[in-house]
Amino acid sequence: MKTGTFKSDFILLFVAIIWGFAFVAQRIGMDHVGPFTFNGLRFVLGCLSLLPIIYFQRNSPSAKTNTGLIKSGIISGIFLFLGISFQQVGLVYTTAGKAGFITGLYVIFVPFLNLFFKQDKTGLGTWIGAVLACIGMFLLSVTNNMRMEFGDVLVLFSAICFAFHLIIIGRWSSRFNTAKLSFVQCIVCSVLSLLVAAVFETFILADILKITIPLLYGGVLSVGVAYSLQIYGQKNSPASHSAILLSLEAVFAAIGGWLILNEILSGRAFLGCALMLAGMLISQLYYKK
Repeated sequence: MKTGTFKSDFILLFVAIIWGFAFVAQRIGMDHVGPFTFNGLRFVLGCLSLLPIIYFQRNSPSAKTNTGLIKSGIISGIFLFLGISFQQVGLVYTTAGKAGFITGLYVIFVPFLNLFFKQDKTGLGTWIGAVLACIGMFLLSVTNNMRMEFGDVLVLFSAICFAFHLIIIGRWSSRFNTAKLSFVQCIVCSVLSLLVAAVFETFILADILKITIPLLYGGVLSVGVAYSLQIYGQKNSPASHSAILLSLEAVFAAIGGWLILNEILSGRAFLGCALMLAGMLISQLYYKK
């Protein structure tokens, strides 16, 4: 393995760890503030953390057009808002570990959505991955009375929204500067979240101060730092490596929930997680290839 590839793979592994433990930060934040308040403030911090990147890239020779940037950022921001909102509200009713694995199903949904929009073909690997993921989610989320938990359903909707968001970003990432596009969509997400919070939630400064660390982690590290490291890491990391490493986000979400929140997975749930991870990896690796 080349030195540059090893370095990039290590960076992507670090990104997966940050994103995995972000589920724990989001879960802790729910103890003191509403989900939309947390998301709104989190993405405000994310916007601020992207400003230095935009500033240092202002004179870059590879600068891209800004024509249509605002419109594109608004559309992608709406889907990001939907995905993060379903996920955050779902975390009120489910565990960080389960939310991490269910969110990871977006890697299954992307090839199927591309097939629906006639952008790509769906091969055998994607179908196998989808079947394994479905069996795994049944074991993880469906109770003995054959009912899926409410929080898990919300997180599943978030995974679908994230899949749409990923497809949209895939179309526009080559047209615009990625940091600028991310900045616009983060602004949209934060504004929409704070508007909903103003209507349905109570804004108490003392409660917000209690979640300073989860907010900083979720905003600066998860949005700003991890986003920048992902861009840097994927430059020299093969697509197959990236797929495996970034899918490990779900594993680190479960580890974080166990270490910090004392969340315990039953044997049935553990088997479900293993099947879901296998399905995600098979689908993503075959799709990337």
